[in-house]
Amino acid sequence: MTRGRRYAPIMDLGRQTRVRQALDTFFGPAEPPAEDHVLDLFHRTAETVPAYRKFLREHGIDPQTVETMADFRKLPLTDKAGYHRKYPLPELCRGGTFDGLDMIAVSSGSSGHPTVWPRALEDELHVARRFEQVLVDAFDAGERSTLAVVCFPLGTWVGGLFTTACVRHLAAKGCPITVVAPGNTKAEILRVLPELAPHFDQVVLLGYPPFVKDVVDTGLAEGVDWPAYALKLVLAGEVFSEQWRELVAQRAGIADPVRDIASLYGTADAGVLGTETPLSAGIRRFFAGRPDLAREVFGDARLPTLVQYDPASRFFEAQDGTLLFTADGGIPLIRYHIADDGGLLPHAELLAYCARHGFTPPPGPDLPFVYVFGRSLFTVSFFGANVYPENVTVGLEQPGISDTVTGKFVIESVEDADRDRRLRITVETAPGAAADAGRIAEAVREQLLRLNSEFAHYVPAERQLPDVVLRPAGDPEYFPAGVKHRYTRPG
Repeated sequence: MTRGRRYAPIMDLGRQTRVRQALDTFFGPAEPPAEDHVLDLFHRTAETVPAYRKFLREHGIDPQTVETMADFRKLPLTDKAGYHRKYPLPELCRGGTFDGLDMIAVSSGSSGHPTVWPRALEDELHVARRFEQVLVDAFDAGERSTLAVVCFPLGTWVGGLFTTACVRHLAAKGCPITVVAPGNTKAEILRVLPELAPHFDQVVLLGYPPFVKDVVDTGLAEGVDWPAYALKLVLAGEVFSEQWRELVAQRAGIADPVRDIASLYGTADAGVLGTETPLSAGIRRFFAGRPDLAREVFGDARLPTLVQYDPASRFFEAQDGTLLFTADGGIPLIRYHIADDGGLLPHAELLAYCARHGFTPPPGPDLPFVYVFGRSLFTVSFFGANVYPENVTVGLEQPGISDTVTGKFVIESVEDADRDRRLRITVETAPGAAADAGRIAEAVREQLLRLNSEFAHYVPAERQLPDVVLRPAGDPEYFPAGVKHRYTRPG
């Protein structure tokens, strides 16, 4: 090959057209979806995505026979193990290529092996609508100059760069929003805020709940006047209690926690799936004070995250107490089993239930609700990082530890007295052995940092050492005999 030879660039003019169309749609008013948009997405995916064609063929399905939503609901489920990891990565994309996919997000798997999610600018515009729902509709960022401070980790993970891009799209749409992205570096956040915040009508912190609380608490200790910033919060990644919302609101000088603190239901697989609105947050707070009604509606004593979703962007289904969704993207996902425990509630049905029990929630969009307890596949979310039992197991298998424990343990993300999150690991000791909780904690932390890139980059260093609690073999609360062991407990 001749040294220094130059090649004429191959411009994808079709991509230009698609991006312009996507921008025109984003800049225009939201339109209701066509009734058959889910079926259209299915047929387009079956036609253009090689992996999905193979998947259907392996299940003996002819796409032409799927004509109704009843047919669609009979399609086999896709998931990470049986779909994403089964086929070569390019075959999961349209045309079997990365062409037109300009950004990659990566999430940690249980073994530390990355799961890759390509996407395009057009995909960000879909999700930017969800940020618009929070920042513009709830926080009035279309009228008030707003400093958006991205506190999610920056890098290959979906939170930081994806959020930054989506919020900048809102600025391009004309909202008076300015973005600064210090990431999850607390000192940098607190360094830039006093310099920038006085020039804006309001400040929005976007990050994982325990980290944002840590920023607020540290800022208070350093003399930050949070009320002067007219602070708002956008949170994601974890379920938090209404008592936590109230406490953080008080410390941050937030007078209206229902309107000014919003949780997102998001995932690396498809970005933001749903958003907390003043309507859904108001209903959740009502149920927090009526646990009997919460159990009746959600089927559990726990209080889930309750958000609203747009079926035109993310089409949800519930099956056996877990959630499925269908969504377009760099990797189109059809009936994708995300393994989150939860369910769906029609808009009119939930509002009618509230009315029957004497509660009128704040106004909000006419969109259905999805409630989410968290991951069902033996993971615990801690500072937005999924902590997997497989990571902890390696720590317990280290020399000098393995002979003092049985190998059974339970992972929990628990709140302390100050409503800060702690990672607790309850370990079953071997009969007659003298286990060392401190040594176990150090070994588990070392393996979590080695195997789990999300844990290493999301969790502040001072919170990475787990609290290890030792229990005797056969402990009836954590390790009862004769029943299948669960390695996690809901927080």
